[in-house]
Amino acid sequence: MIKKLDILVLKAFIGPFIATFFLTLFVLILQFFWLWIDDFVGKGIDGITIIRLIGFLSATLVPLALPLAVLLSSIMTFGNLGETFELAAIKSAGISLLRFMRPLLITAILLSGLAFLFHNYVIPVANLKMKTLHNDLVNKKPAFDLKEGTFYTTIPGYAIKVSQKINDSILNNVLIYESGTGMQDNVISAERGIMRISSDKRALEFTLQNGWRYQERSDRTNSGTEFIRLGFKEYKKVLDLSALQLNFTSDSIFKDRYEMLSVRQLNKAIDSLEKSTQNYEARSRKEMQVYLAFMKYLDTGWMEVKVPPSGAKTFGKLIPDSARILVYDQATSYANSLKSIQEGTAADYDNKKKNLRLHLIEWHKKFSMSLAVLVLFLIGAPLGSIVRKGGLGTPVVFAVIFFVLFFLLNNFGVKFVKEGVLQPLAGLWLSTMVLLPIGLFLIYKALNDSQLFNKEFYYRVFRSMRTWMSKTGLKRKTLPAAGEV
Repeated sequence: MIKKLDILVLKAFIGPFIATFFLTLFVLILQFFWLWIDDFVGKGIDGITIIRLIGFLSATLVPLALPLAVLLSSIMTFGNLGETFELAAIKSAGISLLRFMRPLLITAILLSGLAFLFHNYVIPVANLKMKTLHNDLVNKKPAFDLKEGTFYTTIPGYAIKVSQKINDSILNNVLIYESGTGMQDNVISAERGIMRISSDKRALEFTLQNGWRYQERSDRTNSGTEFIRLGFKEYKKVLDLSALQLNFTSDSIFKDRYEMLSVRQLNKAIDSLEKSTQNYEARSRKEMQVYLAFMKYLDTGWMEVKVPPSGAKTFGKLIPDSARILVYDQATSYANSLKSIQEGTAADYDNKKKNLRLHLIEWHKKFSMSLAVLVLFLIGAPLGSIVRKGGLGTPVVFAVIFFVLFFLLNNFGVKFVKEGVLQPLAGLWLSTMVLLPIGLFLIYKALNDSQLFNKEFYYRVFRSMRTWMSKTGLKRKTLPAAGEV
């Protein structure tokens, strides 16, 4: 049954949680654009495409923004209640901290469940759309921007240079190099020209005046070439701009990547990869039997081979001189072939294992990132009741410290799993295994009204230690010397 105390706590939590969540999401989006801004600038991307990009990006960043928002808002909530002495009044009424935390604990559990559902059903689709759109924007060529005195070479097959632009449409001293399919290039020069883009923005039209067109054409029957010069009063040249357009790629290209899969799809992919990696030993044996025929007899028995004494004849001495070179060449060829086969098989095996680790990382991440919401709440709630400071000062400092610790441990764990140093279970749950004991310790200290973060407590401890040290020093000075006894 929900009581007035529960409503009080929930009202105090909802406001900071919404504000910190969107603030954190905004900062993470800015970080993305800061890293990728060079790939988007100067490409003439329309506003709708940018809004789509931000929407998909926001969805992919929710699993990282949600734990930080829960951590910061829980510290702020309990810190505000402690600073206004509401927490002390509630405790004086005989209500324990665990009962006081119960509504927010249930909320954190619900948020963890929603985070898992979001990570399992929404994130794969958002990653797929985000990856496809980002790939299209990166591969899109810069928008058309003709500058004075500089060759513009972005349009495939053309190099354009003008000496002067008037109102972005009237050009003086126009020079156009056109690369053909053969060895020759065509050149157009004109005194003046008018430039405009077609209504569908797929073609660039030049209306040139008073110029010449130079064309060199080869004759296939003869080794010579034919040079053509054409003078004109007015000449129209149309350039295809389709290479500069944003071409949207089909989503099916990236749909099988591990980031785009749900838990059920990951289970199926992991099972297939594990079965394929188990067949490499049999595959390697089968490929080696072509060159090592004796391998098929290895399982029939085992005989210990003794090293022959130094005076005995070796295998090389038993081979006749006429066949020795042929045998050595054949053995070397077999050894090189075996080495090539083993290197290829090992490289393929390493790729399969790496792909398997990436799938396992994504599978564990869906659960660990969801549970991180609850773990960081167990840190934030008791920490706020101990600190008893609200606002955006002290809570932000502690939230940043613990979130950075969580972020680093999580990234280190993922890195170690990718390199094969740790198993996925240990690497992906490293941050949880470190932070959960810290949260339980803080809850224990909060239940006992600990002064863990009270500077007055440490000042009193330091003063008592200094007094004890000064008294100990006086006693040592009053002790008699060894010679006086």
